[in-house]
Amino acid sequence: MRLSPAFKTSLVIVLTLLVQSCTTINPYTGQQQTSRAVQYGAIGAVVCGLIGASESGQRARNAAAGCGAIGAGVGAYMDVQEAELREELQGTGVQVIRDGDRLDLIMPGNVTFDSNEYTIRSEFYPVLDSVSTILYKYTDTQLQINGHTDSTGALDFNYSLSDRRASSVASYLSSRGVDQSRVFTRGLGPDQPIANNDTPSGRASNRRVELQIVAVQS
Repeated sequence: MRLSPAFKTSLVIVLTLLVQSCTTINPYTGQQQTSRAVQYGAIGAVVCGLIGASESGQRARNAAAGCGAIGAGVGAYMDVQEAELREELQGTGVQVIRDGDRLDLIMPGNVTFDSNEYTIRSEFYPVLDSVSTILYKYTDTQLQINGHTDSTGALDFNYSLSDRRASSVASYLSSRGVDQSRVFTRGLGPDQPIANNDTPSGRASNRRVELQIVAVQS
């Protein structure tokens, strides 16, 4: 089985963090030691990552369940996806943000759509192709696609535009093999700003589509 550089890097990070964060001082010998639980958790992360990177579906679920029993599981499964997404999306303008066992891909409106349009710009197709390849590989996730606008313009138009933009991204991913049953969309208009709508840069930040990748726990 060939392992990508991103996968190898993610395994090193997982193992290093697990060991470093849980290394303690033995009060009797004064020496550093790592608990057995952490050792087993690190092993679980490797097993889960190996299977998750090469398999999908039931085998990946079994790996996640087994790792979860010893403290890794879903986190390791998401670690590998995060590493691959970061590698694929470098320099594209898309942000990858980790929030626990959820990955957020923030797609700025200015690189995804023309002004006041919901048809995806052709220049953005290769980016979504890369995203869909990874989503197709890691099937044990659900996808929430949220469309957002700034606060300018009519409220009804903003809700409609944000909904259509989210649906456009969902349709494109589906056309590239991502199962529609995994994907949910919402148009939130100006309801969830991440910047000040009083400035041009703030409004530009608020015009976005967010793709939330959430691990399936059951």
